[in-house]
Amino acid sequence: MAAAMGWVIGGGLLGKDGGEDESGGGCWAVEQVVVESGLVKKMHDPVCDGGQFTAFPHIQSLRNFPKEELFGKVVLVRFDAVILLHGNLSPPANAFSTIKYLYEAGAKVILVGSWNENTGSNESVAGFLSSNLGIQVVPVHSDVENRKKASSILLLENLFGFKEERANCSKFAKELAYGVDIIVNDAFSESHKVLASTVGIARFSYAYIAGFYFEECLYKLKKITGTTEKPYFAIIGGGNFADKADALRFLVSKCDGVIFVGKMAFQIIHALGVHVPMKLLELGALKEAVSIVEYAKSRNIPLVFPKDVWCIEDHVPKKMEVFSVNSILEGWQPVDIGPRSLEEMILLISGCKKIMWIGPLRFSSSKQDKGATFKLAEAVGTLSSCTTTYVGKMEFEKLQGKSTFFSNDNVLTSASVVWEVLKGRNLPGLVALDRAYPFTVDWGVSYSDPMRPLVVDIGSGNGLLLFGMARTRKDMNFLGLKMNANLVDRCLDDVRQLGICNVHFITTNATSTFRSIVSSYPGELVLVSIQCPNPDFNKPENRWRMLQRSLVEAITNMLIFGGQVFLQSDIKAVAVRMKNEFIEYGKGKLVISEHSHDVENNNNNTEWLNENPFGVPSDWENHVLDRGNPMYRLLLTKVES
Repeated sequence: MAAAMGWVIGGGLLGKDGGEDESGGGCWAVEQVVVESGLVKKMHDPVCDGGQFTAFPHIQSLRNFPKEELFGKVVLVRFDAVILLHGNLSPPANAFSTIKYLYEAGAKVILVGSWNENTGSNESVAGFLSSNLGIQVVPVHSDVENRKKASSILLLENLFGFKEERANCSKFAKELAYGVDIIVNDAFSESHKVLASTVGIARFSYAYIAGFYFEECLYKLKKITGTTEKPYFAIIGGGNFADKADALRFLVSKCDGVIFVGKMAFQIIHALGVHVPMKLLELGALKEAVSIVEYAKSRNIPLVFPKDVWCIEDHVPKKMEVFSVNSILEGWQPVDIGPRSLEEMILLISGCKKIMWIGPLRFSSSKQDKGATFKLAEAVGTLSSCTTTYVGKMEFEKLQGKSTFFSNDNVLTSASVVWEVLKGRNLPGLVALDRAYPFTVDWGVSYSDPMRPLVVDIGSGNGLLLFGMARTRKDMNFLGLKMNANLVDRCLDDVRQLGICNVHFITTNATSTFRSIVSSYPGELVLVSIQCPNPDFNKPENRWRMLQRSLVEAITNMLIFGGQVFLQSDIKAVAVRMKNEFIEYGKGKLVISEHSHDVENNNNNTEWLNENPFGVPSDWENHVLDRGNPMYRLLLTKVES
């Protein structure tokens, strides 16, 4: 490079010619860098959510799912194969708690997972699970017709060899979910993939929730991405710099320093214009490394990398020597950070309040479990006032028996998942679980008096029904739930312009969010209306969206005794289906209201109401009646069963 460069840490300086100064400092931190124009594009600070790298969806979890609703249900658990890879080590604390909890709650549990065939056969895996659970696990094949009758936990076939699993095949996902009431995803390490068993399957169950192990890993991930504790340093091991460049930029944008203890360090060193042996350079990494160096300079944060390294001779692996990184001899391979680098890195992290270590402990394929990099990791673990998380496949867990600094509490094995999050990407397996309302509702802002009885209209259209009822019933609050954001915005504009203080609208899919929204309302739920849901007959695969069991059960549970459900549709088959599902899933708590003076008996013995009992028609209802077509209406009342 054409311009002068300098690197400083703890008073040590390396000059432009690459020679060491007399201070003998052990590692470099970027302080000032000038690069050739044209190599670097202008960097922009990634958009982040407050003190967190990324916003995570609010998900339904087994922890907040009603336990009594599990009894007698067929529950499919997509377990995480990482629990099979521990050998003689203890699996993660919550690895089996989901399965035990469901079994003890009286659910019919079916397990499915994906593991490398070298790990074991279905029979051996079933034996492993039986031993750890203390409950018999029986391996079965595709014949699962008697799922509800099984007294043991069933283990389905290994998904590893099914291409339909990796292709997220809808038909395959539906077959997995056959006869299943509830699906529990406990496979956190697979959450960065689009799989039939974690993503496609979500649409074929009335409840799709996260297990305890998934929830614990997500908690650790959130802890990593929080940036409120300062100074926050990231320690990076391993290679593949170009592939992880987006994640590294993300870390540089939020951390107070980044330390490289693996092969990525040589890409940074090369970007600084220092000689690096060609065998240590990654193809296509230079441009990305230069941009990251420049970005660190713009934020005035250190990029730290070893100045000396332990090396082994290619043909004499037991022979080791320490070299400066800019003077590694031909035929020698770096395997660990050097002693001076270790000393100064330990000094640098001593004041940290938060550290994330991501990537392998070993600098290379060397089997030095007690090498300098390992000692640095131990030193990180001794920082009493520092929050530390180690992220790596199985390496940190395998070291638990060798050092007390590595435990289930501060180790997250799913490095691939974390890298995807740091790159700013969504996790498909996590997004599929997003069935809870993602915002906190401030009812005191939404209504002048949030203690009034509440009426909820699901699929509220243009809000005509709620505005009409709100004018005549000032003693009640009215809430519209609608997926169409544009319609909701228009309704909220009308609320503001009219100055109405007892009507509110929310953009949401009520099928999955009704319980979490209404459960936070301080008053009582007295009426729910569902009017003219679109059955989408042209897309049979989408009919499940029209009305889900989870919504019926949530409405039934949330209503006060004497509360009512109003159903109507201009399509008779839809009205019949809604009626049947509320009666079935209401479990005897919902009965057809007595309106003998205002009903029409028909061949199905369904008591359709001739008139809208509330006297306020919806916009679609007016449209249907103007055409001279009938509306099929029904009023249900909650009683003590």
